[in-house]
This record gives sequence, C-alpha cells and structure tokens, in this order.
Amino acid sequence: MEMTILSAGPLTSVQDRGRFGYMHYGITTSGVLDDKAYASGNALLGNQAGDACLEMTLKGATVEFHGSGAVAIVGADMMPHLNGDPVAMNRRIEIADGDVLELGFAQTGLRTYLCVEGGMDVPVVYGSRSTNLKCGFGGLNGRKLRDGDVLTTCSVTEYRRKGTPFAEEYHLPEGENMTVRVILGPQEDMFTKKAVRDFLNDPYKVTPESDRMGIRLSGTALESVHGMDIISDAIPLGSIQVAADGQPIILLADRQTTGGYAKIATVISKDIWKLAQARPGTALHFEAVTVRQSRRV
Repeated sequence: MEMTILSAGPLTSVQDRGRFGYMHYGITTSGVLDDKAYASGNALLGNQAGDACLEMTLKGATVEFHGSGAVAIVGADMMPHLNGDPVAMNRRIEIADGDVLELGFAQTGLRTYLCVEGGMDVPVVYGSRSTNLKCGFGGLNGRKLRDGDVLTTCSVTEYRRKGTPFAEEYHLPEGENMTVRVILGPQEDMFTKKAVRDFLNDPYKVTPESDRMGIRLSGTALESVHGMDIISDAIPLGSIQVAADGQPIILLADRQTTGGYAKIATVISKDIWKLAQARPGTALHFEAVTVRQSRRV
C-alpha cells in the first residue's frame, strides 16, 4: 500500500522501537515516545512488535491511500475522519484504494500513532527505521514529513492479516495532573535536602519549550550544594537533569548521549509513556520509588 501525505501537520515522523547499541558512538535511540500506544496499535493489526509507524504531535496528518490494507490510530484523540466520516480510535480500520484519512488537533494528550498493516517501509539505518531528527538519518531522508511526501508499507502475509484480539486497551494518562514515579539519583547528593523535598512535594509544569529531546519544567528552583556541573556522563532515558537555573529537564528519546549537569532522579521506564502525552501546562508530581519497587510495576 502507498500513502501520499496531503498535509503533514507540525511534526510527523516515522518511528519504531528505537535504535539501540550505538550510544557510545554518540547516536541516541530515537524511537516512539509513547511505547504503550505504539504497541497497542501494532497488536491490533497483527504487526511485528518493532514495525514502524507515524508519530504525530499536537495535530495529525491527512493521508491518501493507494491500495488496500488496514490502519490503527492510538494515542491522543485527534478526531480521525475517513472520507469525511468519523472513525474510532484504538480499533482496526480497513482501508480501500483512494481513501483519505484526516486527523485534526489533539483533544486530549499530545501524540498519536498511525500504525499501518505491515509497518512503514523505509530504509533500516543502524538497526532501526526511526527518524533521528538531530542527526538527519532514518525515517524518510532523516527529516519530519512534508506535504506531498509518498511512503509505502511493507508486504503483509495472510497470517499477519488476522491481527489479534488481545491488544491491550489504551487509555490516556490522567488529565492535567500527572503522577510520575522516579528513582532518586544518580547525583541527588549534589542537591540540598530541601531541594530534594521540594522536588518530591511541589508540582512542576510542562513548558511549551518541550520537544522529543526533553521536557522542560517550571516550578520551585532546586538548589545545589556546590553547583550543578559534573564530569559528563551517560544519560539514560528519563534522566532528570537540573541546569544552572534550578529547573528540571526530563530527557527523552532524542536526548544527547552524555551531559554535564547533575541528575536528581530518573523516571522509571513504565512511566515514560505518560510523558509523551503531557501537554504544556500539565502539572507533574514526582513520587520516589526504589529499584525493587520499579521492577514490580
């Protein structure tokens, strides 16, 4: 099946599970931000777990299909319409030749995933089809999609066409107040005891400057004992670093691989998907858990 992008939206890109094993070369993982929505969409279509999709931020794309197939739309509700008629989120949708799918602005949440039967067919670069916008490779020519772009989907076997009735039902995270579980460290001892208390007790709001690289927060400034600078070390997904102004930044899929600011905590992997749907103005409340507790989630 072929897809023509009639309207790309502000930020639509090809993504999959990400690019692993290359951070020591300075190449970050990229990949979908909401892995829960992505997994649900692929399961609804009977796709492989790592098949590539389109990730859309704030406003969706308008796509014309050439050939038949199926799609699933999971994530923020962008009020999808097929040939002018509303269609449901979180369901398998059959596509016929000439159909036009239009997605609007996100009503709740921030990001939506358009999964297609068979997955998006773009070149595999360093083990992934994901777009690395910072480095300019992967996806379609290493960039976000533009009006007029044409993409194709991978071929589909009859077995995979059956899909699965066992796709986990996707639900957006809770509204304008979101609880995010973290493990303190690795440099929490560089912050005053009051700063750690403030971090865990006070809300921090998502700012409009947030993107796929990280979520910039605004709230009570966090004080250090002897400054925020450290010898640069690796930055895991979900690291919360604090710059000189005392404001936290949660680092996401397109983050740099190393950094020289102290990290007060790290978001547990099971809560990363929530951050993908946190719109500007959302209040985050951090809850400290242990490594053992995080493994039981």
